[in-house]
Amino acid sequence: MELEKRLKEKLEAPPLNYEEYFSEKALGMKASEIRELLKLVESSDVISLAGGLPAPETFPVEIIEEITKEVLKNHAAQALQYGTTKGFTPLRLAIAEWMRQRYEIPISKVDIMITSGSQQALDLIGRVFINPGDIVVVEGPTYLATLQAFKYYDPELIQIPLDDEGMRIDLLEEKLQELEKEGKKVKIVYTIPTFQNPAGVTMNEKRRKRLLELASQHDFIIVEDNPYGELRYSGEPVKPIKSWDEEGRVLYLGTFSKILAPGFRIGWIAGEPHFIRKLEIAKQSVDLCTNTFSQVIAWKYVEGGHLDAHIPRIINFYKPRRDAMLKALEEFMPEGVKWTVPEGGMFVWVTLPEGIDTKEMFEKAVSKGVAYVPGEAFFAYRDVKNTMRLNFTYVPEEKIREGVKRLAEAIKEEMKG
Repeated sequence: MELEKRLKEKLEAPPLNYEEYFSEKALGMKASEIRELLKLVESSDVISLAGGLPAPETFPVEIIEEITKEVLKNHAAQALQYGTTKGFTPLRLAIAEWMRQRYEIPISKVDIMITSGSQQALDLIGRVFINPGDIVVVEGPTYLATLQAFKYYDPELIQIPLDDEGMRIDLLEEKLQELEKEGKKVKIVYTIPTFQNPAGVTMNEKRRKRLLELASQHDFIIVEDNPYGELRYSGEPVKPIKSWDEEGRVLYLGTFSKILAPGFRIGWIAGEPHFIRKLEIAKQSVDLCTNTFSQVIAWKYVEGGHLDAHIPRIINFYKPRRDAMLKALEEFMPEGVKWTVPEGGMFVWVTLPEGIDTKEMFEKAVSKGVAYVPGEAFFAYRDVKNTMRLNFTYVPEEKIREGVKRLAEAIKEEMKG
């Protein structure tokens, strides 16, 4: 009887008001629009050109298996133990040497901290550098997860448009002068200069050097995010902005997610040692250390020369998919639709005629068996409605062609009204 009474009281008790326990920051959190929209894409006959996923076929499974056995045999005491917050030292040194060889970035001028993916790096940069109200410049469009990471720290975001040569540095310069007259200054400029996500465009060398000059003149730091830089299928390489950084103003973000495997969750920040030290202290309260086991495997992978050998294989795998998407867009898209022609990376950015809202069109496209990412969420001002991001790395060429064909049908219908 006592048990029944307690159960009755529990059932009749008013429900807990869960919301009142959340912090103000938590109450303001919103789920990723992309992830929410992609819940609609559950049917096996929907061709998804939406996600930013590497193709599993590119994962070097056999080599990772061999290295894992070696690590467990010879390095288990280190690999299975807690590590330092800054990261496994042999891996940090290997990355520094790799960056010196490939990008001409002097090891003596940078320190490196390993992070749990470059997404953690973005959050740590927000923690360490952004006060409420600080002015942070981003590209328009820009990486959605950066907007999410930085917005948590309440900056004032300023959006600078892109063209086919990357961020419009001339417009940035105008904005800097305007802010100066108002007695304001920019704290951070965030850029993805090479094969930008979502637009696929690349900032030319002249603009990169001018951005550094402006950073010195107007006293701001640059966050250079480079997850796709090694995935070049055509054109000539452009060195990272960090390569010309004489004052230590550039925080360079790298990751193994696109050139090894995203499941390792290993990224890194390369920057001036004083900056890295403060980021390390911030990371101590987050996760103590990045997955040590993954770090040791990644170290052996780089040290063994496997990374340099693997990158050309990824390029050869993705280039036909990039070409297939560009060819299909040319073949099927109606007049009035424009798109970028990326020299590398993972994405094509499509712009539809004014008046078409790609977020509203999304369900129609899914009903025709194709998915994309509406472009609105990639803008800090959310002021552009007629764009979309397409990914070409995940699905094979024949599906890319069919997906673009289905998408073109949806767009034609939308254009007819």
